[in-house]
Amino acid sequence: MIDFVGKKRWFFLASAIATLVGIVCLSVFGLKPGTDFVGGTAITFHFSEPVEQSQLREEMTSLGYGDAMIQNAGGGYFLVHLGEVSSAEANDLAEALGTELGCEATVEDYYLASPRVGAETAWDAVIAVAIAAVAMLVYIAWAFRRMPKPFRWGTCAIIALVHDVFIVVTVFSILGQVAGVEVDAMFITGLLAVVGYSINNTVVIFDRIRENMGKHISSDFAETVNSSIVETLGRSVNTALTTLFVLVALFLFGGVTIHYFVLVLMLGVVIGTYSSICISSQLLVVWEKRQWGQLFSWLPFAK
Repeated sequence: MIDFVGKKRWFFLASAIATLVGIVCLSVFGLKPGTDFVGGTAITFHFSEPVEQSQLREEMTSLGYGDAMIQNAGGGYFLVHLGEVSSAEANDLAEALGTELGCEATVEDYYLASPRVGAETAWDAVIAVAIAAVAMLVYIAWAFRRMPKPFRWGTCAIIALVHDVFIVVTVFSILGQVAGVEVDAMFITGLLAVVGYSINNTVVIFDRIRENMGKHISSDFAETVNSSIVETLGRSVNTALTTLFVLVALFLFGGVTIHYFVLVLMLGVVIGTYSSICISSQLLVVWEKRQWGQLFSWLPFAK
């Protein structure tokens, strides 16, 4: 039997490093807000012939759009963010680009958002994530109401949930810095899906812990938790893999406009599976046995 609980100091170390990296990245880089949050126009152009990003930028500048943000999405697709332009102007721009670059250019996707709506969207996103977290806490506390201190179970699940969301946000902060990846409303939708997936995985393991406590399989709570993790390990891994197969297919063959939404889901599945096995359940053991020093036992001065 794999001793997951016995290795919790290593899991806490890995999460602590990821959290520290996230704090540094978000403090230094922050997130790169997309059109949904700052307003403007997002246009997806498709070119029938290979086009270099530098060529496109040069032509955009010559046409009076020097401040446009251009991102190569592969396969002849480019995501372009610029100020407010109408749909007709976007089509005219595509025609002009096609003429200058010697190929056919088409507008595959067009999206316009005002700055006011963008600010409201950003605030609504924060509220949505906060409400989801509180609702999950109340739900888990109610679901485990027959267990001693049910809010303890809910709190451990929410800590793991925040851990998952924070790491996903960290990855996009890094991508924003190195690849110009922006976050938009689809990113928030993906985060909410990650919240649901993470909680679902955690509840499955918590439910098995509750069941095994009723069976009195061991007088040691840590052993009960470890047995429950091992018993549900196959289910957790199989669910994650089957979900990832679908997401990888969407990422490879889906539309270019959903690439980063799918990436959020892929990261969430992997990190959510990890946290439900290695973080939320371990926190439950630490809290139950009041081994708070275990959270920092990986530090040199804690030995």
